Amino acid sequence: MATASFSNLPTRAFSPSYHNRHQSFVINNITRQIPNPHLINFSLTCTSSTPNKNKTCRPTVIFASGGGKGGGGSWGSGGGGGGGDDDAGFHNCTEAIFALAKAGRTLGDLPKDLAGAIEAGRVPAAIVKRYLELEKSPVFRWLLNFGGFRERLLADDLFLAKVAMECGVGVFTKTAAELERRRENFSKELDFVFADVVMAIIADFMLVWLPAPTISLRPPLAMSTGPIAKFFFNCPDNAFQVAFAGTSYSLLQRIGAIVRNGAKLFAVGTSASLVGVGITNALINARKALDTSFAGEAEDVPIISTSVAYGVYMAVSSNLRYQVLAGVIEQRILEPLLHENKIILAAICFAFRTGNTFLGSLMWVDYARWVGIQKIRE
Repeated sequence: MATASFSNLPTRAFSPSYHNRHQSFVINNITRQIPNPHLINFSLTCTSSTPNKNKTCRPTVIFASGGGKGGGGSWGSGGGGGGGDDDAGFHNCTEAIFALAKAGRTLGDLPKDLAGAIEAGRVPAAIVKRYLELEKSPVFRWLLNFGGFRERLLADDLFLAKVAMECGVGVFTKTAAELERRRENFSKELDFVFADVVMAIIADFMLVWLPAPTISLRPPLAMSTGPIAKFFFNCPDNAFQVAFAGTSYSLLQRIGAIVRNGAKLFAVGTSASLVGVGITNALINARKALDTSFAGEAEDVPIISTSVAYGVYMAVSSNLRYQVLAGVIEQRILEPLLHENKIILAAICFAFRTGNTFLGSLMWVDYARWVGIQKIRE
């Protein structure tokens, strides 16, 4: 049996009933069977010297290892090999439940995947607090009902703003880059320009979505799952993302994140290109039918070769650029420096993402000409 005590922590969101001064009372009591197995008894006792002031909390977490696994569990509460990750997992769980208790909430109030991740020690208290903050907004509260958004918003509360940035500036930066590269041929190559812009806009959302750092809330795979599926399942969504306490990623898993996202972006890029080029060719043919003089100036954009080329470009260039942007520049550099000033952080992220989108457009034009799917028109 072990006891961990925390004291002199200010309370909030408590509305206790009391009648006398200097009175102690239990605000919340949670008993939860944690898999491993461990039984956690969490009691939060508050004392107040006056009816409305100077309240302090003295929570006590009492846990005991049960049978199985030799009493060791997966959090290292017994002897023999829990390790640092095990201790971090148990610390995550107790601190997260404490954060919930302070807010007057329980695990039963949370989505099942988030509650399960807390019980497994994969979610630190900071993420629980972020969830409670996001819930205050009707928009975020609605988006948190969807697993994909939940995993990304908990890892980065500016994720939605970054989606808006990427899609909002997409049209302007793509068109500006096309004008910069094509210059006097811009008007002659409007069909290429239109195809490029349509493809880029369709892909912009996925370019933010797939490489975005996430909080892993997914339950473990079945034992019968193959080794390749298990390997990619355990890879992070961003190769460079920070691993929270209680989780860790090997170098091979981080490389696997690049490979997995590359495969997804190849499919996204190819599909987006099929749509964009198909629309472009339809418009070209419609204009040819109405304007005979235009027939000699324009030609159909090759659908298959363009789509495959764009898929390869997304899987390689876009994949690496956005992984570095989201995992290194934003999460590891900008957020630690500016986490207390969200407005400045969002503005700098906007500048980096605008520059990255413009750079990608320039690189696509050069790449398309290099592989021969677009030619310079005289």
